[in-house]
Amino acid sequence: MENLRLLFESPFLSVQLLLDGVLIGAIFALAAYGMALVWGVMGLINVAQGELVMLGGYAAFYLYRAGIHPLFAVPLAAAVLFAAGWLLYRAVIFRVVDKDLFISILATFGLSILLQQLANTLFGADVRTAESGFGTLFLFGGAVTVSSIKLIAFGAALLTGAFLMQFLRRSRMGQAIRATAQNSRAARVMGIDTGRVYAWTFGLNAAICGASGALVAMTWVVHPYLGLPYTVRSFMIVIIAGLGNVAAVLAAALGLGVAENFAGFIFGAEYQAAFVFVLLVVILVWRRFWLARERRYLR
Repeated sequence: MENLRLLFESPFLSVQLLLDGVLIGAIFALAAYGMALVWGVMGLINVAQGELVMLGGYAAFYLYRAGIHPLFAVPLAAAVLFAAGWLLYRAVIFRVVDKDLFISILATFGLSILLQQLANTLFGADVRTAESGFGTLFLFGGAVTVSSIKLIAFGAALLTGAFLMQFLRRSRMGQAIRATAQNSRAARVMGIDTGRVYAWTFGLNAAICGASGALVAMTWVVHPYLGLPYTVRSFMIVIIAGLGNVAAVLAAALGLGVAENFAGFIFGAEYQAAFVFVLLVVILVWRRFWLARERRYLR
């Protein structure tokens, strides 16, 4: 309770936590965009979502080691992960599309373990980071500090959301993705190659995660077991926001970032991860209760 008292006594501390939470939530939003896309179009819950973020982080780190500035590594990591996502779809994911949801969860869970162990073998268990070299902004006479890379991540989240919306609305592939999401059987009857659409969807998801991972590597650290927290957060955000609503995904991600940041300060950093999992359980119970209530009204 001592930390809670500090929040009331120091308003600038609350402002600091709020800003950090909003900026951190923007990175969560990137991974959640991809999960919402895959879930909405392919009907698949990708448990390996966080591992794609992790691979994006390693791509950015090694590009940084090769002499490329981490900021320029963001689009390159997205391109690398698009290719990786396409290959993963052709090797594994296409076998579980249109199958029972539980089968897809098991398949992508196995894929997440495989990617973790491969990363551990290839890159080692050491914690890595890509130094961006950006400074820190000081507000209110230095009482509040904001890392410049977090501001860049926030801008990247907004731009990615806008790009995704425009891509789905205006491009031919985006329109095919939307048609397949609405009714895959009717899309096939109309001549749409749904297999190609699914490959593009999963590749686009991986690209978004790659950009997110590159920002994570600049903002914090990357290691082989980074993925699970990002998978859980993405799942929570999509459950709250629903499918097909990019703005709601961003709002839910920012809210989660703020809640997690305040919880980490009040309860201690060692309980921050526990707070995320408890919140997931609460959201699932609430969602089940809400759906049951709607079904009673429909009767």
